[in-house]
Amino acid sequence: MDIHEAYQLLNSTAGQLSTRFQQVPGSAILLRYIKSSYQNDPVRSVVELGLFLFAVRYLLAPRYSTNKSKAADLTEEEIDELVQDWTPEPLVAHPTELEAAENEKRPVIVGPTGPKVKLANGRTVNNYASFNFFNFVSNEILKERAIQILRNYGVGACGPPNFYGTQDVHMETERDIANFLGVPSCIVYAQAFSTISSVIPAFAKRGDIIVADKAVNYSIQKGLDISRSTVRWFEHNDLEDLERVLEKVQKEMAKKPLTRRFIVTEGLFETTGDMVDLPKIIELKQRYKYRLILDESHSFGTLGRTGRGITEHLNIDPLSVDMLVGSLAYSICAGGGFCAGSREIVEHQRISSSAYVFSAALPALLAVTASETIKLLENNPDVLSVLRENIKAFRAVMDRSEYVKCTSDIENPVCMFTLKKEVCGGIADQERLMMDIVDEAIANGVLISRVKNVPEKNSARVVWKYEATFKACISIGHTKKETEKAAAVVKAAVSKVVTRVKKENAGRFLS
Repeated sequence: MDIHEAYQLLNSTAGQLSTRFQQVPGSAILLRYIKSSYQNDPVRSVVELGLFLFAVRYLLAPRYSTNKSKAADLTEEEIDELVQDWTPEPLVAHPTELEAAENEKRPVIVGPTGPKVKLANGRTVNNYASFNFFNFVSNEILKERAIQILRNYGVGACGPPNFYGTQDVHMETERDIANFLGVPSCIVYAQAFSTISSVIPAFAKRGDIIVADKAVNYSIQKGLDISRSTVRWFEHNDLEDLERVLEKVQKEMAKKPLTRRFIVTEGLFETTGDMVDLPKIIELKQRYKYRLILDESHSFGTLGRTGRGITEHLNIDPLSVDMLVGSLAYSICAGGGFCAGSREIVEHQRISSSAYVFSAALPALLAVTASETIKLLENNPDVLSVLRENIKAFRAVMDRSEYVKCTSDIENPVCMFTLKKEVCGGIADQERLMMDIVDEAIANGVLISRVKNVPEKNSARVVWKYEATFKACISIGHTKKETEKAAAVVKAAVSKVVTRVKKENAGRFLS
């Protein structure tokens, strides 16, 4: 067959196919669509043709199994043997030797807490392990008022706020806290820990930027994780490093979409006891256009002339802080927490904060206790002066110790002690040493506690290098002489334990 005959056969075949195709219903519409597509957008025709050919190829391709497992076939008996030998991974890791020893020695208080408490072993000790700084737990006015509210309102709200759990006393407590702090509005939560960990994700979402101090407390860490925001860390209380981080973020985000940006820090740090440089923080947040979330859980009720917190202590307008978060369970001796600020900030949390929306409201007796305690602080600022005198007395004795140093601010009633650098070198297990110091102090009639840190896995948080620490909480329930005597007991316990451990280490080294 020559080329001419082949050409004629091809034309004949094409004509027959065209005739048969035109007989198919809808073929004319398809042809018009293809012609218009080719004339207006030939690229699309090419893409559609490629997709059509891919679909034909996929449909005509031979089927094959994706299961390429080469596992051996097992009998029922072999499977049963394997199942019996299999041991599931434990849900909770086994306690360490230190944790087991601590659980065994944990002091249990029998009866009410106060300046002196009775332990389950029958001993009565001076209590320096409680946040009952002003001895409000034993205040007769507060107890009578709480009993009255308990009789009138019952033991609990039994429902979340905004639905059927909000009572008039809750609204009164929110107004009292707002007026006390000098801000427009306030919202009260049922649990102190959940307050800051719900406030942060109520405002910060994925894609937002949070700049946080590396030493922030555990509840803040959980709030940062839940928010899924981009977290940038600055060195603890190093505001030059904070400025460096803010400058770096500003350069990185110069050509990117605008996001919400927050600085998160504490008034008095739970992990170290020192105080934030709030004026400098506010200056930086205003310069770089950030919002400030300040956790005053430990500074509310203890700092300032009347206990209003770090803003009163440093004479700063509370409105310059976007969100003031605090606890009502520490110095206030009630329960729950709060977030204070503008009305917009507060009202947003009533529908967006998980701990507020999905938790039962604070029991009425605790809400009223918080209000009454705040009034006592406001009307009796002398209790703060007495507390500070006791803090100075305790620290004056402990400052003479050659083994430990206090990392807390001079105004902080929670005195935190770590080993001095020259002492650390010869002691490997510092956590065990701190536990021994606590045990020795309790044995001599002074109840103190060791700071415990939760090991965090799979967290976005940068690891903060915690130091082994014990703490003593100062209270006006003890006289100045009792406080000095307690400090002497703790100082002696430190000397005894450190000296013994050093001798043991020296003996092992020589042997």
